[in-house]
Amino acid sequence: MTSTSIGASSRGLSRKYLPRLANDAIIGFNPYIYTSGRWLRHDEQERSARHIPFDFEALSRRVVDLSPGASSIRECIKKEGGFNRVFLFTTDNGQRLVAKLPFTIAGPQKLTTQSEVATMHYIQTKTEIPVPKILDWNDDIFHPVKSEYIIMEHVEGVQLAQVWSMMTGDQRIRCIGTIFQHLKQVANMTFPAYGSLYYANIPLESSCKIPLDQDYCIGPHCGAMYWGCRPSEPRYYQNVESNHGPWSDLQAYCDGLVDTGITRVPPNPDLSTYPRYQGPPTEHLALLEPGRAVMQEISKDPRVLDAAAPLLFHPDLHKRNIFVSVDDPTVVTGIIDWQSASVEPAFWFSQDVPDFATYTPEARDQSHFNQELCAKAYDGSVRLLLPKLATPRLLDESLFRPFRYCYRTWKDGAVAFRHELIETSRHWADLGLPGSCPFALPDDKDLAVHQDHYKRFVAAHDLRRDVAALLNTAPDGWVPAQDWEEACKAHKELFASMSAAVLAYEDPDNDELIKSEADLREIWPFEL
Repeated sequence: MTSTSIGASSRGLSRKYLPRLANDAIIGFNPYIYTSGRWLRHDEQERSARHIPFDFEALSRRVVDLSPGASSIRECIKKEGGFNRVFLFTTDNGQRLVAKLPFTIAGPQKLTTQSEVATMHYIQTKTEIPVPKILDWNDDIFHPVKSEYIIMEHVEGVQLAQVWSMMTGDQRIRCIGTIFQHLKQVANMTFPAYGSLYYANIPLESSCKIPLDQDYCIGPHCGAMYWGCRPSEPRYYQNVESNHGPWSDLQAYCDGLVDTGITRVPPNPDLSTYPRYQGPPTEHLALLEPGRAVMQEISKDPRVLDAAAPLLFHPDLHKRNIFVSVDDPTVVTGIIDWQSASVEPAFWFSQDVPDFATYTPEARDQSHFNQELCAKAYDGSVRLLLPKLATPRLLDESLFRPFRYCYRTWKDGAVAFRHELIETSRHWADLGLPGSCPFALPDDKDLAVHQDHYKRFVAAHDLRRDVAALLNTAPDGWVPAQDWEEACKAHKELFASMSAAVLAYEDPDNDELIKSEADLREIWPFEL
């Protein structure tokens, strides 16, 4: 079946299972290509990475086969996220099923699906957390559907995101309490290693599996950051072998992060296409090895070890992934999207605040008053119900910052990781760490260059945030499909306006970072 619209591609095929409306017309959507939006940066690459060549009729047929008493599909709705395409099927007898197909950028082939299925089954058998029931799955493309997929029952209720604005402050607080009463069950579990969950009989070498019990094991981490899944972020293994885990202790976990950072550094990049704070490959490699030593020393600290307890947690705990009862929104009916859930050091999750607990203290209207209450309810729930997650929140966050930047130096530029190493070295004793920091501070000349580059890095980061806000796009430049032309026009006008403002500076200060249009282009976040 080709990647054309359903109306065109269904000629000569049985229409028995294809989606229908009440008048028997085929719904006009394209199940193969990404249609939800476009990107102001790497648009062609991003959309191409979300193309899935598969057999939609075979998928529809499988859904009908899994629905007792059904003979065809009455309706199908396509939904697209960053890493998956989801089809919401309704059969002719009213049953609703969900089919989820991963994009190649979601993670490593087979392992991503295998781990998601095993994780969901593990949670279902070990806890009472409401997760969707899996009816069928396949990790192999050599079958009629021709794509990896998971078919699940549709969760009852409604997305929390749809009703949150209509909930009272008391309802929101009780809902947050319910969410964490559920998550407490998985947070209380103990694990012998870091990595992703799989069935014990997964066909991997024994060195890649750490037994959990007779049915499950911890194996390679299936997070996309450890694999070359994105066309814009290839991997290079001339300096270090791949390191996907599992990792039996925190120091091994640190090695996995640093090795991942090394594999992202290309051998011969065209540096003229990067901002000046990017740094050549040699600079990245020269930072990552002493950075490894710094992280290894920090990993020995008893406080850090306590904050690094292996924790399985939801990777994207936001309102869109939580379902609640239509009649009572304080009752959680489902927590979905466990793809790439993994066992990480608890501190890895500690700074991620769900969107139902964010709080902006500047505003003082009623909605922000409710947000403040929700933020307090979140903090209280974490302290009382999730001590593993609460422990690292009590420590100085600077202890963990090198961990968060080491694996992405090529994406951020060498300056970001260098800055964390400099700050860690400067405050080594203040952080309560013994001896001296393995990273030596640069001399005054190199420090001055670094400070200039770091100011530009911060300016680029702030510019991305501001431009995205002004254009009403996601930070990566994603725009809903219906807003694409308007966003492109607004983008060009915004750059022209800011460029004109820069050129209007008759006598810019020496400390001014953006003195010319070339300076502005250097840190502009999207493609011009």
